Amino acid sequence: MIVTKPLIVVESPTKVKTIKKYLGNSYNVVATIGHIKDLPAKEMGIDIEKDFTPKYIIIPGKKKVISSLKKAAGDASDIYLAPDPDREGEAIAYHTAEILKKQGRNFYRVLFHELTKNAIDKAIAAPETLNKKKYEAQQARRILDRLVGYQVSPLLWRKVKGGLSAGRVQSVAVRIICERERAIYAFIPKEYWSITAYLESNTPPPFTAKLVKKDGKKISIPDEKTSIAILKEISDSSFIVEKVQKKTTKRNPLPPFITSKLQQESIRKIKFSAKKTMTVAQQLYEGIDLGPGKPEGLITYMRTDSTRISKEAAEEALLLIQERFGKQYVIEKPRFFKNRKKAQDAHEAIRPTSVFNTPEKIAGYLSKDQLSLYTLIWKRFVASQMQQAIIDTSIISINAGSCLFVASGSTIKFPGFMTLYMSVDEADERERKTDDLPRLSEGMVLKLNKLEPKQHFTSPPSRFSEASLVKELEENGIGRPSTYAAILSIIRQKGYVDFVKGYFIPNELGFIVNDLLVESFPDIFGVDFTAKMENSLDSIEDAEADYLEVLKRFYDPFKKDLDAASESMLNMRGVGFPAYLTCPDCNRQMHVKMGKNGQYLACSGYPECKYSTNYTRDETGKIQPIELPKEEVTDKICEKCGNPMIIKQGQYGPFLACSGYPKCKSTKSINSNHAVQATGVKCPENGCSGDILERKSKRGKTFYGCSRYPECTFAIWDKPVAKECPGCKAKFLVEKTTKREGTFHACMEKECGYKESI
Repeated sequence: MIVTKPLIVVESPTKVKTIKKYLGNSYNVVATIGHIKDLPAKEMGIDIEKDFTPKYIIIPGKKKVISSLKKAAGDASDIYLAPDPDREGEAIAYHTAEILKKQGRNFYRVLFHELTKNAIDKAIAAPETLNKKKYEAQQARRILDRLVGYQVSPLLWRKVKGGLSAGRVQSVAVRIICERERAIYAFIPKEYWSITAYLESNTPPPFTAKLVKKDGKKISIPDEKTSIAILKEISDSSFIVEKVQKKTTKRNPLPPFITSKLQQESIRKIKFSAKKTMTVAQQLYEGIDLGPGKPEGLITYMRTDSTRISKEAAEEALLLIQERFGKQYVIEKPRFFKNRKKAQDAHEAIRPTSVFNTPEKIAGYLSKDQLSLYTLIWKRFVASQMQQAIIDTSIISINAGSCLFVASGSTIKFPGFMTLYMSVDEADERERKTDDLPRLSEGMVLKLNKLEPKQHFTSPPSRFSEASLVKELEENGIGRPSTYAAILSIIRQKGYVDFVKGYFIPNELGFIVNDLLVESFPDIFGVDFTAKMENSLDSIEDAEADYLEVLKRFYDPFKKDLDAASESMLNMRGVGFPAYLTCPDCNRQMHVKMGKNGQYLACSGYPECKYSTNYTRDETGKIQPIELPKEEVTDKICEKCGNPMIIKQGQYGPFLACSGYPKCKSTKSINSNHAVQATGVKCPENGCSGDILERKSKRGKTFYGCSRYPECTFAIWDKPVAKECPGCKAKFLVEKTTKREGTFHACMEKECGYKESI
């Protein structure tokens, strides 16, 4: 009787090839290709009354995968479950064991933290049992997300519009973005001035010094008047060196990457998105062919918040550093880094599996993206084991009457790790602090070439980039290494924020939904609450909290808020919220409402007053109506009642409507015989008061030009849309259609690049 070989189950087909290379024919190896079971898509799939029991089903399309798993298992008595070493991997391992369960069959959990021969052999030789607590932590997260998403989203459908969604973590990320935007709206710039002295001594080079104190106190120059008074006071003063301070500082390298830091640095340094970073990192982890039939995992597991590294890896790095850079760059013993208090220490930091796989050695086997990310990881790790950088800093204090100026500069005495790697922040700092200073001594009189006053204004808070949002989420305890990239992708997909020139900007729908959720669920969608819930999930994994108790503690107050919101949440389809504007027709209050085509301004006196219009927001966030052009009577006659037809503006541009409305509701599209149509958009040319009209060329092609032609020759082919660009504040967008992206709105300004789906 032929007994089936032991089976190793992984989740990625790429891993199959790498593992087979090292284990030969002793094992069968097969992949689940991700999850094989999940909650159903068309229902919540959680039985709340029965202790939140999840209803798992086979994922559609995975029946063939399951058949191949069963076939590969055959009558094997030993099954090694080797999906990724995280919570999601544990769930895949559990579900695989359920499907392959058989009397007399043994299941072992193996964790491949890196795909090298040594690591794989060690994991197979010392298998673990399935980790129930880790699985429960994953299941708790999945259930929590379902409880929120599948009960709050239908509420938004009723109160706002169909198709909207809410997410337990994603909605908190949107809240963070909305609150930052409102902080920008509320920001009032404050004027201040600086005074710079351009100086030189009897030896080069010339240099600059900033005014920092007056009469022994820190200087504050609020306006030009104060600046002029100070300039006048010191115009005849001698500039004398009061003090020369020189110090030498030693700087340690940064630790190897954890997931969040890898995402932040790759976004800023090699312009990868968080999602792309994780996709490419997964490829490097799972294995790259370094020659025919030689797949090799190039980095350790890429989802980690631990800076721990193995002693062997550090010692290997020291050998390479001595070989490549020389003894002066080698530290006496490996450098290890302390983890943050809340860091999970299950995995090492992200590092190369072998530093001798140098980027230049394996460049020919990697794609451009793979090489860029691998180089970043390799350099950061090797630099972490190099000597400190030694930096000489000079600070010169210069007296000018009652004023004190300061000049500073620094030079690198010994570059140490900086020879190989500097983070974006370190490189920026070096750029700011490399002013060369001449040799100066106390009491030396300097020559003043000029005094330069300069006006400045305080800056508002910055919008979030992908890098700074990951940092914000990490610092606030929102999400974990495995979820950052997914959070960033989802908030863009859901349509609540726009991504303009590399920054997240909440759109009007995002503001509306966020405000409603925060009003009705202040805790559930709060930063602190969400962070505590992440800690609770960690506690489940660490066997410090009970899975069911965590779910109950969450659901009881959530259910109360949900029931209250069903009754009290503002209905944007009906009442809407106040816009603090007066209706031009009847002087009642205007409200922001939501229709099938989006948000708009409408009179609160509806149906007595039917006034409505589109709106935008100014730079302070205040709602500004967009006045549509007046209805234009045409020579067309209504076919139903004989009244004249008029041009009206709709969501998709102008159309013909009967002037006998509401008795006659006949409408008609504008045909090609009507050569000139209003678009509701003003001409953007400076000094021009014209409107952009839809016109027909001699050959019948539609274009859009200024009504002041021939005085103004502005013309475009794309249809203008009466909506201010959220990116650059251009007065209108244009409608475009491409095969790849379909129909969308875009900014005409090339340097802006703003786009939004319709």
